Amino acid sequence: MSVFAGPLARLIDELKRLPGIGQKSAQRIAFHIERSPHEDAERLSRAIIEAKDRIRLCSVCNNLTEQDPCEVCSDPTRDRSLICVVETPYNVVGVERTREFRGLYHVLHGALSPIQGIGPDQLKLKSLIGRLKDGVVREIIVATNPNVEGEATAVYLSKLIKPLGVRVSRIAMGIPVGSELEFADEVTMVKAMEGRREI
Repeated sequence: MSVFAGPLARLIDELKRLPGIGQKSAQRIAFHIERSPHEDAERLSRAIIEAKDRIRLCSVCNNLTEQDPCEVCSDPTRDRSLICVVETPYNVVGVERTREFRGLYHVLHGALSPIQGIGPDQLKLKSLIGRLKDGVVREIIVATNPNVEGEATAVYLSKLIKPLGVRVSRIAMGIPVGSELEFADEVTMVKAMEGRREI
């Protein structure tokens, strides 16, 4: 028997499914929502539904966007000869916060992880290779996370792309090993981009 009323228990269970939210955090959020005015809960639910309905993947870079192509891909001032490859859309945010990178992006939506059953076919690699065919791209910067999966993905990308005559570099390890790009501050991210190396 649950100590929470049915609807509150269901809300807590749904909140616990979110990344980084455990039982206690889910309870705090659920109680906050319950104490808030009804309009606040409606606004939150509308924002969630609107995001689910209106956000899609950019047909060029696979980033999350409301317009297609996304703002970065359609920006004529971006350097089209440089593509930064990241694992997830929120990694784009980490790089963009530096205000130093003026190239384009490609979001893989994951990293190679045989243990989790993620191989090359589960990543957005075919569209990346397709972007290299016109000869405009001179360099791919691999900005995958500095963990086992990210390193394996970087090595795989290097072996896949170098034969096409495109330079492949890896961001420097200014990002602590085992962490994720979303937690890097601007200075660390700038140093990591400046210290990238060919792989």
